Amino acid sequence: MAVFTNRERADVLCQALPYIKRYNGKTVVIKYGGNAMTDDMLKQQMMEDMVLLWLIGVKVVLVHGGGPEISDLMKKLGKKPEFIDGLRVTDKETVDIVQMVLTGKVNKTLVNLIEMKGGKAVGISGMDGRLIEAKPKDPRLGYVGEITKINIGPVTDLLEKGYIPVISTVGCDEEGNTYNINGDTAAAHIAGALNAERLIMMTDTAGILADKNDPNSLMPELTVSEAKGLYKKGIIDGGMIPKVECCIEAIKRGVKNVVIMDGTVMHSILMELLTDEGAGTMIMEDK
Repeated sequence: MAVFTNRERADVLCQALPYIKRYNGKTVVIKYGGNAMTDDMLKQQMMEDMVLLWLIGVKVVLVHGGGPEISDLMKKLGKKPEFIDGLRVTDKETVDIVQMVLTGKVNKTLVNLIEMKGGKAVGISGMDGRLIEAKPKDPRLGYVGEITKINIGPVTDLLEKGYIPVISTVGCDEEGNTYNINGDTAAAHIAGALNAERLIMMTDTAGILADKNDPNSLMPELTVSEAKGLYKKGIIDGGMIPKVECCIEAIKRGVKNVVIMDGTVMHSILMELLTDEGAGTMIMEDK
């Protein structure tokens, strides 16, 4: 482990000052999920980073998934997880499991960790205040929802009172049905409704690679048009396609820029927001 002198530590803080000034009072939405949620050490570090951002005046909003935990509980209850085009087939029993895991176990665990690190957080779901209204996305998927409306009031109320909103991605409709909502899609819509300065998508890869077999071919910046062009070339493919589509949707809805980055790298959020080099791939609107 490297040992830093007090002078070196002070230099690091001074170098971060322009970025602290830039993001002070601005809203940053973080979509958190995947392997970064299953590693306890990473989870602890991630919550520390969010508290640090909150302490320097960034309005942090955490939107989380919990796919591995949902699948684990389904298996324990004798249900086999099924997926169509990357989306979980969600019958009535499964949507109850989704609600139980996301709004109960995962959400409250994250809130508790943030509080233990010195922050102030409140956990809500997309059903609270009808934050996420939805309709069935595809009859084959059952209770998987397509977002029809975001009622952002509950989130802005929490931000104004100095809390970090921690949001689980379940939605509802006027008939009282509960829907499983894709976390990336929910984060894009929520960030757009907040007119966020930045949306950060935590993934299990470094970002968008020019050569998916070469981890050193990271593309640090792309415009929306350039990203669409990479679809046609086949550079963006597989599971990265819907993630990039959510990034483009967020920008259309008013988010300044979106970053896809590796959530399994320690302090990746701080590297992205508070250093010159940043982390991951930033997608922005065409100049």
